[in-house]
Amino acid sequence: MESIVTLAIIGVTALVSWQAFNNPQLLARLILWPPAIDRHHQYERLVTHGFIHADWMHLLFNMITLYFFGSVMEQFFAERIGALGYLAFYLSAIVVAILPTYMRHQRDAHYRSLGASGAVSAVLFAFILLAPWAPIYLFLIPIGIPAFVFALFYLGYSIWMDRRGGGNVNHSAHLWGAAYGMLFTVMMEPRVATTFLQRLAQPSFGS
Repeated sequence: MESIVTLAIIGVTALVSWQAFNNPQLLARLILWPPAIDRHHQYERLVTHGFIHADWMHLLFNMITLYFFGSVMEQFFAERIGALGYLAFYLSAIVVAILPTYMRHQRDAHYRSLGASGAVSAVLFAFILLAPWAPIYLFLIPIGIPAFVFALFYLGYSIWMDRRGGGNVNHSAHLWGAAYGMLFTVMMEPRVATTFLQRLAQPSFGS
């Protein structure tokens, strides 16, 4: 029961994404399309785009990541602001992560964005604050990478790709989601910042 909100988010996201795979009209109604917000005031798209995905691989990658790290963070958040507080954190992360992209493409009728990556990044980086030396396992890599090392490479790669432009991945949402996850966690529990620095200075791989 400690991960009920995380499991509920995964279940709803999987169900809505699956339905949208086979329903172009549903996909079009939920996706982040800036003119629909600017002209028709469909502000709910700032949230609904986080519950649909481009394909099964996109969905599975995000939901697997959310399952492993969200389960830990839900308990941490629930002890301080309750399970509904954790849900509010996740939903707000979807919005905050996409806002810079929306502002940049506010008049671009050709731009669309979807996926939970921004919110998942927020959860992941909140976890990294708590356990900087915890191993993170990537596909096809048999050994774990310390969480803070993964964070550095992840942020560096996302910044580089965002500046480079092109492609179908919204790297800006990853960056803003990560920043929001850390900032929200520190504002909720200021001692996290000090504890993070102390743990970082005391290497303990695997914890």
